Amino acid sequence: MSDRIDVAKTYKLFVGGAFPRSESGRTYQVTDSSGKFLANAAQASRKDGRDAVAAARKGFGGWASATAYNRGQVVYRVAEMLEGRRAQFAALLHDTEGTEESAAKNTVDAAVDRLVHFAGWTDKIAAVFGSSNPVAGPYFSFSTPEPTGVVAALAPQNDSLLGLVSVIAPIICSGNSVVLIASETRPLPAITLAEVFATSDLPGGVVNILTGSPAEIMPWLASHADVNALDLTGATGDQRIEWEAAAAGTVKRVYSPTGTDFSAAPGTGRMRAFLETKTVWHPTGAVSLSGGGSY
Repeated sequence: MSDRIDVAKTYKLFVGGAFPRSESGRTYQVTDSSGKFLANAAQASRKDGRDAVAAARKGFGGWASATAYNRGQVVYRVAEMLEGRRAQFAALLHDTEGTEESAAKNTVDAAVDRLVHFAGWTDKIAAVFGSSNPVAGPYFSFSTPEPTGVVAALAPQNDSLLGLVSVIAPIICSGNSVVLIASETRPLPAITLAEVFATSDLPGGVVNILTGSPAEIMPWLASHADVNALDLTGATGDQRIEWEAAAAGTVKRVYSPTGTDFSAAPGTGRMRAFLETKTVWHPTGAVSLSGGGSY
């Protein structure tokens, strides 16, 4: 009996909760650390980027208006689904990146823990970052954090699972939606994680994942009028300068950390980077009394 022929998988994009091919029809080869062919990945185009932004905008409204408790449940469900596929992701990291088996399992565990961590933050964001403000007058004023909107993010190029999760989770836990460009050379954990998102309770459009060349797609996302913020975690120095300048034309928020250690405690910086603050003023009972009411 002859040996079987390997059936190489051709991965697709993840846009609006579906898995479309690139409209360009292009793919590129993904290899392991020794150069051995592993699979084909879709090479997204400018048009795919625009479609992903439209899907993210469509998904944003319902996700932002969902209760914080509900968002926490959904993100926790994503963690549950990843935990259920722990062996697959550990094998993926081992096979594609040469990570030792024990280290690969530890990385998957850390990614699950990171999702649980941010799931717990969803209903605490308003309490920690909101405030009741002192006002000298017959009014009271309070400030509450709100999501920024659609965030375009570039995943870290060398931390393909824990770094990836550490970028996505803080963006969506506060109600934002995201268009993420995966690591160009290590895209398989990202598009496999897309299968986890698709089979969890996450609404379509909240997370959208593109694969291909960041240099080709990101400039269009940086200047796109319907993108509200950028996360340039995976960008090089020259790319940061170029894309920050492109974002200035539409007054986007830009988060551009360097040298992040994703194994360290995540802190709150990534969440705060994509929060707006809404302040509301309201008259107190003193106004009614001064007007002769019986308040």
